[in-house]
Amino acid sequence: MGSGIWSTDVYDAADRYRRKKGTSAFSYSDSGARTVHPALDPRGAVRESRDNAEHPQSTPIAVLFDVTGSMGHVPRTLQAKLPQLLGLLLRQGYARDPQVMFGAIGDATCDRVPLQMGQFESDNRMDDDLGRIVLEGGGGGQMTESYELAMYFMARHTVTDSWEKRGRRGYLFIIGDELAYPQVSRREVSRLIGDDLGEDVPLRQMVDEVTRRWDTYYLLPAGSHYAGNAKVLDFWRGRLGQHAVVLDDLDAVCETIALTVGLGEQAIDLDEGLRDLHRAGSTVGGTVSKALARLGGGRQTEVSTLPAAPHRTGGVTRL
Repeated sequence: MGSGIWSTDVYDAADRYRRKKGTSAFSYSDSGARTVHPALDPRGAVRESRDNAEHPQSTPIAVLFDVTGSMGHVPRTLQAKLPQLLGLLLRQGYARDPQVMFGAIGDATCDRVPLQMGQFESDNRMDDDLGRIVLEGGGGGQMTESYELAMYFMARHTVTDSWEKRGRRGYLFIIGDELAYPQVSRREVSRLIGDDLGEDVPLRQMVDEVTRRWDTYYLLPAGSHYAGNAKVLDFWRGRLGQHAVVLDDLDAVCETIALTVGLGEQAIDLDEGLRDLHRAGSTVGGTVSKALARLGGGRQTEVSTLPAAPHRTGGVTRL
C-alpha cells in the first residue's frame, strides 16, 4: 500500500527474464485465466493510498482500463510504457510521492470478470498488478460497459491520506470507448463488491460522488472500436466536461496521464510539459498538446478544505 521505490532496473530485469522464458507480461490472462486474480478481486475490498516514512505526501493516481473488445490491447501498450510514465512523474517531479493503482472494467451484464481493482503502489508491484489483469475481450456489443460500477468502487471503496489529511483529491483516469449504464445496479454491486444497497444509484449521482474525491478523466483513444464516435464523446463531455479527452494516438496514453497530473499539481504548464516530452525523446507531443488544449495551457489553481465528515459536501476544486 504505497511503500517502496519504483526502479527501472527492476522493470528491465523482469522484462528480460520474460523475454528469455518466452512469457508475456500478462501471463495470468494469457495462460487462460477466466476468473479475477485474488489480488484484484473487488469483493469486500478497500484500496488505500497512505503516507509513510518513504512517501510522506502521497499522491493517489488510479488508471482503469476498459478491457472489452478492441480496448483489450490498451493495458499491453501502457505496460510497455510504464517506465516513461513513472519517469515523468518522479524524475520530472510532476507529483510528489505518486502511488499508482491499475484496474480493469468490463460489462457486468455478461462478462465473467467485469471488475478488477489493484492496489495503490509506489514501487514495481504496480507492474505485478498490471500483469494480473484478465484481458477478457468480451463486452455486450451494445456500446455500453460498466464504468459506473468502477466509479462506485472508487467513490466508496478507496481511502486516501491525500483526501483525509490534506483535503486534496486524487487522480482517476478511465480509458475506454463506450457509454456507461444509466445507473449503478444494486444487484451487480451485491454480486461483485458485496455491498447491500437499498436501490440502484443513478449515474449522475455516482459521477457527482466520485468527482468529489477524485479529479476524474475519461480518455478516448484512437484505435478503439468507437474512437471518434460523437455519441460517446458527447455522453462523457456531458458528465465530465473538458475532462473527456480524445487521443489521436494510443501511444500517447502514458504521456497524457503524466502531463495531466503535472498540470493538476501545478508542477508545470502545458508548454513546459511538452518541452519535457521533447527532451525525453517522445514523439507524441503533438497528440498530447491537442488532447490537453481543452484543459488550458496555464497552471491550475486549487482551493481546498479538509473533509470534516465522510459524506459532507465540499472539498477540492481545481480550476
